[in-house]
Amino acid sequence: MEWKKVYETQNPFQAEIVKSVLEEHGLNPVSINKQDSSYMGAFGGNFEIHVPAENFLKSLKIIKDDIQLE
Repeated sequence: MEWKKVYETQNPFQAEIVKSVLEEHGLNPVSINKQDSSYMGAFGGNFEIHVPAENFLKSLKIIKDDIQLE
């Protein structure tokens, strides 16, 4: 299965919100933590949300239209 990144942030709470909303729509998102845990978050790194390629466009639309993160 091919996966596509639909969202990226340094804020783990925002990533979890996006993931939860996409799950509610049945889009099978997964989160990937790119922070280096050996430095306890002191160095950058992002949290990414990926979805199966067939859900990519629908996921982007939901993120843009339905999720207020700021």
